[in-house]
Amino acid sequence: MLKLFRFLRPYWWQVVILLVATTIQVYATLRLPALMANIINNGIVPGDTNYIWMTGLYMIGLVIVSAVGSLFSSYFAARIGTNYARDIRTAIFTKVINFSILEAKDFSTASLLTRTTNDVNLVQMTTIMMLSMMLRAPLFCIISIVMAIQTAPDMSWIILVGATAILGSAILILVIVIPKFKIFQTLIDKITLITRENLTGLRVIRAFNNEKLEKQKFANTNTALTKLLIFIDKVLELQNPLINIIFNGTTLLCSWIGISLLSKDFAYLGNMTAFAQYVTHVMISFLMMSMLFAELPRANVSAGRINEILSKKSKIHWTTKTSGVPEKTASVEFKNVDFYYPGAAEKVLDNVSFRAGAGETTAFIGSTGSGKSTLINLVPRFYEPSRGKILINGLEIDKYDKSDLIKRIGFVPQRGMLFSGTIKSNIKFGAPEATDGQVHRAAKIAQAENFIEKLPEKYDAPIAQGGANVSGGQKQRLSIARAICKNPDIFVFDDSFSALDMKTDKKLREALKEVTESAVVLIVAQRVSTIKDADQIVVLDKGKIVGKGKHFDLLKKCRVYQEIVKSQLSDKEYARELELARRVEYA
Repeated sequence: MLKLFRFLRPYWWQVVILLVATTIQVYATLRLPALMANIINNGIVPGDTNYIWMTGLYMIGLVIVSAVGSLFSSYFAARIGTNYARDIRTAIFTKVINFSILEAKDFSTASLLTRTTNDVNLVQMTTIMMLSMMLRAPLFCIISIVMAIQTAPDMSWIILVGATAILGSAILILVIVIPKFKIFQTLIDKITLITRENLTGLRVIRAFNNEKLEKQKFANTNTALTKLLIFIDKVLELQNPLINIIFNGTTLLCSWIGISLLSKDFAYLGNMTAFAQYVTHVMISFLMMSMLFAELPRANVSAGRINEILSKKSKIHWTTKTSGVPEKTASVEFKNVDFYYPGAAEKVLDNVSFRAGAGETTAFIGSTGSGKSTLINLVPRFYEPSRGKILINGLEIDKYDKSDLIKRIGFVPQRGMLFSGTIKSNIKFGAPEATDGQVHRAAKIAQAENFIEKLPEKYDAPIAQGGANVSGGQKQRLSIARAICKNPDIFVFDDSFSALDMKTDKKLREALKEVTESAVVLIVAQRVSTIKDADQIVVLDKGKIVGKGKHFDLLKKCRVYQEIVKSQLSDKEYARELELARRVEYA
């Protein structure tokens, strides 16, 4: 919790107002028992009506002052706590959005969601409690004890008995429930994970008729969470009857001792009344502090989970300004690049070197797990190479600032990702300043214009979260249009044509030539038909380059490429391709 208090700095003046208001409230409230004792001793006993009226009016004024102080302290506590939580959520979101792919994998999506919502809400509520009680309760407690001892020193030992009993019960309860709070947060993460998996994988679950299995998984976790919550609630609820017993027992003890003292001196009535009220304030103060201490461990667990995100250091360090001057002609070059994931025994990429020039299409092909997608993800610096250099437009990639590098790259991921909004807002996602004409042109080149024009709202048609209301092929075409609209130096297509039919694929690649004349095009593909016309094909096998050249060259010389082509063609078609390769060589 202490580490998160830095988010309170912008609100220091509001905290000062809250502290002043709380002090005024405490002072006004604690003056009342002494005045009541004076009314009894100096007004009621001697029968001085004037004194009763004057002191009573003064007490009414103090009640109003106390109420105003309470109003101000409650208002500012809620205001500070709400803004504080907003700033923490913003910090978490900003941190996560700037994570590299590796850092993002350290936290599950479900865990990030619960940390941003549930954990922040718990920290917010506890902070509001702290702001409301942290000063008020100790002030009430200390001043009440001092005033009680001054008012009736013979009865002061009662406070010690009551306070010890409350603290003992609070400590006992906390010792039992604190270990359960971490388990609680873990189960909340698991519930969120299962729910998210089932919602996103609903079609697969139904296709395999596995609803019962998923229901059972959810039920098991939900039951474990329910049992844990029942246990925690049972233990915490013990606090109320214990405090009531202690509170009522202390009040009864005050009355018993006070009445025995009254039999000796009736003038002790006012002091006894004031003492009873001070004891009540002391008990209430300890009650407030025990409630706060019960919440603090839970909030501390949540704060620790939040700090895990905020203190996470990125493995990729960006410069604040591009150092060096990139070449005007677009290019991508890998020099002896190795890459392996943290903790992995084997390299994903091993000594990869190639150069892709402007106006050229460089394609990457290989079996599953050969490192194609990892290689392509190094270009926008989603990962950092373990060894070697990557140059963009002749300048090393780590010398670019983030915005300067990303503006040069139009990236189309393997799974077309759309955001809630409209078709237009999704196409303009990488180029907010793009005109309607540029948006329409990008959609036309990406072969998305036909289905967009059939929609009633056309480019203003709504897109659901994740593009749930469009097909896989439509997602891919809109993702490609988004990259085209950006007009980058480098186009990166990570198997981005897989959901397109052969006819649309061919049309799209022909239309792309219009916008890629001076750009580098990098394509990862599984289908040979998508890349056979590429200027350069890089064949990967177990992270190594085993072939590099054009389609017919590789078909003659590269065994791995031959196997890939043969797996996708019939024997007759493969024989025809080999014959064409021989003719090309002869020509």
